Order: sequence, then structure tokens, then C-alpha cells
Amino acid sequence: MAEAYSAVLPQISTVRIALLEDDPAQAETLAAWLSAAGHDTHVFKLGKDLLRHASRESFDAFLIDWMLPDQTGHEVLRWLRRERGITAPVLFVTSRDAEEDIVAGLDAGADDYMIKPIRRLELLSRLDAVWRRFRLRDDSPQVVDLPPYRLDLEHRRVLRNGVPVEALTEKEFALALFLFQNLGRLLSRGHLLEAIWGLTAAIPTRTLDTHISRVRKKLDLHPANGFRLVPAYNYGYRLERIGDSTS
Repeated sequence: MAEAYSAVLPQISTVRIALLEDDPAQAETLAAWLSAAGHDTHVFKLGKDLLRHASRESFDAFLIDWMLPDQTGHEVLRWLRRERGITAPVLFVTSRDAEEDIVAGLDAGADDYMIKPIRRLELLSRLDAVWRRFRLRDDSPQVVDLPPYRLDLEHRRVLRNGVPVEALTEKEFALALFLFQNLGRLLSRGHLLEAIWGLTAAIPTRTLDTHISRVRKKLDLHPANGFRLVPAYNYGYRLERIGDSTS
């Protein structure tokens, strides 16, 4: 499936997706499509389960069914947007096709709306579109330039004030890159572990803390250099630029 998808549509970077769908067969199908396209997919059957998880984990995108046993997708979306301040893309998936329902979903903060039955390539294409709009770019740049730091993806190195940062391991570079690409965003520990070590990585979370400490030290991520890498208790980490409104 992954090959068929890539032959038709441009492959986007791995996206961490929260899928809220109470129908087991539908959830299994959608999760299989998303996973085959290279995305990390977390399935939830009830709105309360997703809301509880979203309180301690971060996601790149949400795929939400409108009709749920415990509450509506509309209510879940409003909580994500208003209570948690989550701006990640949200796609509604539902059998409701009345114009007023579509308008209500978009007004509640959804980025797109799909009517069942869902078609695989359309789903992947719409996810591609909303994710690219959210990231505000069509392709990943080969250089991330945030003075005094410059991350060179081609040569897998970081420069500070034009001087290469020595002795960065591959995982440390990947972690630094992910943090800079998500500047100002609070990333959960689980999100970071999946992004750098992979979905099935059986490693202790202490490994993440050790790598965070090494990246902070080697890059000298301190206010004197315009950045700070701060922890959020029992949640994760955020790289902030001093002076930004997100700091």
C-alpha cells in the first residue's frame, strides 16, 4: 500500500496521528492505511480516552469521527481547541453530509471534512494537504537557519556562529533537528521518543532525558545564545527562542 500511495502522491514526513473512531473495523482499516503511508497512528474508541491522552501527549494531527458513544466529535474538537489550545490539523470523518453539519464542523475548528465511506487515496491526499498548510511549506528545507544556529540536513551537522558543533551523534542531531523544526511547540515525551527512536523502540524514557541534556550542553542552548530548552513536568520539552511570544 505504501508503494501505491507514493506512486500517486508526494510522500510527506511522518505524522503522529490521533485517530478517534468507535467502529473497530473502520478504525482498523484507517489505521492500516495511515501506518502503511508511514505515519504513527494512535487509535481511540471514546472521546474521553482521546481527551485524557491529549492532556499528556502531543500529536501532529487528529482524525475524528463525528458520532461517538460518549460524546460528539464536535464536542471533542471544541475541547481540543478551546481548553487545550491545540492548533494541530483536525479532519472530521463522518456519515453526516448535510450542509449545516459540514459548516458546523468547520466553524468548530476542523481543517477538513470527509464523508463516509472513506477512500484511501483521498484520505492520504487530504491529510497531506492540511499538514502542508499547517507547516506552511511544501518541502522540508535542507538547511534550518536560526542564528546563531544553522542545521545542515545534507551533511548532518550543526553550526553555531559558523563553527561546527563537534561530536554530535546521529540521534543527537536528529533530536536537535526535530526540536528546531518544532520551535516553540511543547512536545510530549512519547512524541519525541517515537520521532527519534521509532514507534516500537523499547528504550527507557531516561534515554530521552540523557540525550536532551547532551544536546543542551553541546549546542549551548542557553539565553546567552538566544534559546532555551525547557522541561514541562511530567509531559515533555519545548525549545524556545528568547523574545518570542511563545516563550
